[in-house]
Amino acid sequence: MNYRYWGRKPLLYSLRFHRQQLERSKNNCDAEGRKQLQKLEQYLAHLEDEIRSRPFDPLVSYYFQGRLAHLQQQYLRWQQKFDQASLIEVQQHRQDGEHEELVQINRVPIGQHRLPPLPYRFDALEPYIDAQTMRLHHDVHHQGYVDGLNRAELEMEKARKTGDFKLLKHWEREAAFHGAGHYLHTIFWYVMHPKGGGKPSGRLLRQIEKDFGSFNQFQQHFSEAAKQVEGAGWAILIWSPRAHRLEILQAEKHQNLSQWDGVPLLPLDVWEHAYYLKYQNKRDEYIKNWWNVVYWSEVEKRFAVARKVRWEPF
Repeated sequence: MNYRYWGRKPLLYSLRFHRQQLERSKNNCDAEGRKQLQKLEQYLAHLEDEIRSRPFDPLVSYYFQGRLAHLQQQYLRWQQKFDQASLIEVQQHRQDGEHEELVQINRVPIGQHRLPPLPYRFDALEPYIDAQTMRLHHDVHHQGYVDGLNRAELEMEKARKTGDFKLLKHWEREAAFHGAGHYLHTIFWYVMHPKGGGKPSGRLLRQIEKDFGSFNQFQQHFSEAAKQVEGAGWAILIWSPRAHRLEILQAEKHQNLSQWDGVPLLPLDVWEHAYYLKYQNKRDEYIKNWWNVVYWSEVEKRFAVARKVRWEPF
């Protein structure tokens, strides 16, 4: 394998994505926001010159991955400050009905979902998940779901404007598949960490023990659900606001066999692209080793918010 070529390729792909991201943002900000965008574009251009000119090896690749992560963080800070299209105004009426408060809430405009940055280096989860798999999984597969969701949303917006709904069934299916893929992967990256493993603590552990009997019984149930997913899909720990308990679900593809009303807390991707380069057809081994990178503190944060959602039980 020619590493000099292969190592540059995903980095240049990421640069192209960031360049498109900055270009789209120019229409959604004021003059000061565009001025700050120009600085990010200059940083991006300088980074591309470095990537194309420097001798390449794995250490250099890791260095540039860090630079790209820094660029994404800078962009996110810019977006929070300047991107007007990512904000909506919600009117909240006080009880006396005489005053109004305007609250800004972040939103994603139609067709503008973005690939979230990986919160650690591509090699950070080794030896359990290898860097090449992480790079392809995040930069190529997840990006594909983002692109597919955006395309479906824009086509449905076009249908609403023109009144032509002949292909609506197709685009609704595309939105379901790619949207579920995008949202589950976004959770998936953050519930793994190089300092993961072990067991949860506090309220989440008590809830697991209450709903599954013990942590070991939960872990065995979850692992078996992941092993027995037919074809490609996920095993997912969810909070059920209606049943007021934790449940384990399977999802074929990303969206089939799932339940409405549940809040996903801990998803495990068992599509072959998540493990095949390292484990080939040994899904069992991949699942066993995956527990070493589960980041329980992130799952606990999700549970703390999710458990506040409670409907009348039926």
